[in-house]
Amino acid sequence: MTRVDPRRNVPRTDTVLAEPRIAAAADRLGRRLVKAAVVAAQDRARKGELPVEHEVVVGAVLAALPQTATGLRPVLNATGVLLHTNLGRAPLSPAARAALDLAAGTCDVELDLTTGGRGLRGAAATDALLAAVPGAAAAHLVNNGAAALALVAVALATGSSRREIVIARGELVEIGDGFRIPDLLTATGARLREVGTTNRVSRSDYVDAIGDETALILKVHPSNFVVTGFTRSVPIQELTDLGVPVVADIGSGLLAPHPLLPDEPDAAGALASGATLVTASGDKLLGGPQAGLLLGGPGDGAELVQRIRRHPLARAMRVDKLTLAAFEATLRGPVPPTRSALDADPATLLARAAGLAESLAAAGVEAVAVESTATVGGGGAPGVTLASAAVALPERYAAALRTGEPAVLTRVEHGRCLVDLRALPPEADQSIAAAVLRVGRGRAR
Repeated sequence: MTRVDPRRNVPRTDTVLAEPRIAAAADRLGRRLVKAAVVAAQDRARKGELPVEHEVVVGAVLAALPQTATGLRPVLNATGVLLHTNLGRAPLSPAARAALDLAAGTCDVELDLTTGGRGLRGAAATDALLAAVPGAAAAHLVNNGAAALALVAVALATGSSRREIVIARGELVEIGDGFRIPDLLTATGARLREVGTTNRVSRSDYVDAIGDETALILKVHPSNFVVTGFTRSVPIQELTDLGVPVVADIGSGLLAPHPLLPDEPDAAGALASGATLVTASGDKLLGGPQAGLLLGGPGDGAELVQRIRRHPLARAMRVDKLTLAAFEATLRGPVPPTRSALDADPATLLARAAGLAESLAAAGVEAVAVESTATVGGGGAPGVTLASAAVALPERYAAALRTGEPAVLTRVEHGRCLVDLRALPPEADQSIAAAVLRVGRGRAR
């Protein structure tokens, strides 16, 4: 009697796809992605890696499917770095997330519903920005901070006899991933006139450099390093009477002063000091989506913003409807997570850490609450440390938490895995505890 290979009884593709849970996943993720997971599970069954029963194959398919159609995974930021570049910098507020859902459909991004005619794109977002920085007379948004600076350079320092940008040598910074401010500026066709030395520059250096070819003076905040010792720089207010626009690239997107960041420049302060234009990022200390901010002061600043906005390259750098919606909601809505993390009370953080450590220790995990230090990150507030608190675990937990579900990114310090709470809201504590316990149970087995 011939034996029938049980692997030939692998459930048919159409039968698996018709299973209600699989069909629901296909509606959510798309048929092509789900069908590929079905085929992969069938192949495993044929190879003997899975039993051929229908429920087992369906279970394998469901286990292999992602929650969404994107390869991105959510990560709990327990590093103590508030603006972690590798994690997308600023997490969005609930208001901004809700705005993304609204903008994901059709919306009046460039339509005047009253007249039925074309509306001014991004007007609501720039109005919100102007309201947040009262000293600004005009504003424009582009897709990131580097784009804002590049657009200023191409609009004001190319296409005419005035092609020189005067900049201090100590401000020719690298902004990350090998990209450098001088390369960005010269790529637009502008020429740089470097003044001063790496550590010192004086007003007379700027005065001597100003000439018929000068388009603007650029002040770049060295936001990712600190030079100490025998140093000198020239504040904005000492450069405003030299007959050319002064552009301040403040970098981090801080709109107004913050008591914990006394050395971090802010947009309102730069404009009050006489800057003609201010450029910054939206996804750093402002706490919004990735965007580049361009703010102009009264008079010449407002006129230059309009000139820049109408430059042909402004179209290539414009932001989409999702960014406009999230940016406006960040400014008009409740305090964004980045600001909440920056303002967090160290004593409250330590109490949270103690509660977490106590519950974990009761479950058999080697955990203890410790004081910690956090940083701003994201190329902002270099040298500033923030008092924080963490749950200290054995070092081996770091990799397991990072690769778990949900992923928890921690930091390893002095042979311990530190789960720093500064960048995490209180409602994340339960998820953190569950993730740690899963790792602990896995090791126990």
